[in-house]
Amino acid sequence: MRVIAGKARRLPLKTVKGMDTRPTTDRIKETLFNMIQNEVPGCRFLDLFAGSGGIGIEALSRGAVSAVFVESDRKASGCIRDNLSFTKLEENAVLMTADVFAALIRLEGQEPFDIIFMDPPYGMLLEKRVLEALKGSSLVDEDTLIIIEASLDTDFSWLDENGYISEKEKCYKTNKHVFIRRQ
Repeated sequence: MRVIAGKARRLPLKTVKGMDTRPTTDRIKETLFNMIQNEVPGCRFLDLFAGSGGIGIEALSRGAVSAVFVESDRKASGCIRDNLSFTKLEENAVLMTADVFAALIRLEGQEPFDIIFMDPPYGMLLEKRVLEALKGSSLVDEDTLIIIEASLDTDFSWLDENGYISEKEKCYKTNKHVFIRRQ
């Protein structure tokens, strides 16, 4: 795993050993950032279920003004800290070693993020719970782009009834990115 583009281009990133995290492959990360390249420079980025921090670090490398990383696993959080230090991007980063829902409560009251990315464990409906938590939150407005990495069979038919619209989906061999906004 490496940083694809920007200030930290080509720098390798550590990943957490074991099967507890699923780092987004370089190819998928590159495709994702090609799709959102115009929205990243100057944005406030929130990386939920951050794993090794590869997505948020890529955003910082490509010009995001700040990134908040939320990861509950202490080993993964340490990996994010090491990766931020190695890429020299820690100055504009905040790392929260906390449960995503507790972190959202602590962040409440801040201005909206421009981009929220989440890659929750598959099959647990955590993406639905996070979107329900964000429904009336100050952290999201109609301009906030929310990107969810999910398994190919994850159902998002509930988005509309929860006040969100799906703008597009990008499917890969084993997973997909769903791009949504608040209605």
